[in-house]
Amino acid sequence: MKILSIDTSSNICSIAILEDTNTIQELNIKNAKTHSENLMPLLDKLLTTHHLDLEDIECIVCDKGPGSFTGIRIGIATSKALAQVRRIPVIGVTSLQALAYQVNPERGIICSILDARNSNVYCGIFNKDHVLLQDYVADHINNILPLLQKHSYITFVGDASILHENLLKGNLSSHLIFSGLTDLSASSLGACGFVQFQQGNFDDADSLLPLYLRKSQAERMKELNEH
Repeated sequence: MKILSIDTSSNICSIAILEDTNTIQELNIKNAKTHSENLMPLLDKLLTTHHLDLEDIECIVCDKGPGSFTGIRIGIATSKALAQVRRIPVIGVTSLQALAYQVNPERGIICSILDARNSNVYCGIFNKDHVLLQDYVADHINNILPLLQKHSYITFVGDASILHENLLKGNLSSHLIFSGLTDLSASSLGACGFVQFQQGNFDDADSLLPLYLRKSQAERMKELNEH
């Protein structure tokens, strides 16, 4: 199955074409302000390079968040439009699960953790087989610590694990591994999406929705001004 994978949830615009879980090619541009300008040219370049067109794509995978509100909207809107034109499945994968798919620990859990600013984080806890163990969390980093203290072996991925490395080391007695992986990848996103497709978990262009976990900065500022 040829899969088109799109990730615009961070400052990196990442797009890949995969055959099942095997990446044919991935392209990245690191400039969050130009995702809307770069996404379609990157897609055209990928297809042209490999002598493909949209008719060859059988499934679309996109990052549904959490992350940049604007970036998520761009990625989802593009994915929905392409899926509707082609009448093919579209699969929404979370940023946190796509990050988890980049590591394969022998034991323990994977903690995907992304910076949400002002010491807040987005957090997902997975077993070593990348299965989500509890609901995703958006909270202050200090409130994440109790969720991790019961685990004895933890592998961290995501930019917030680097940002809060000293805090995590100072408050957790677990055996900790910091993978150093911080950037989201359309390849790992696509591989995760293919597994979901095999399990029968996919959407169509009408049902795909973003996962924000918290309100946008504009919404929070509006509520603050109202009070």
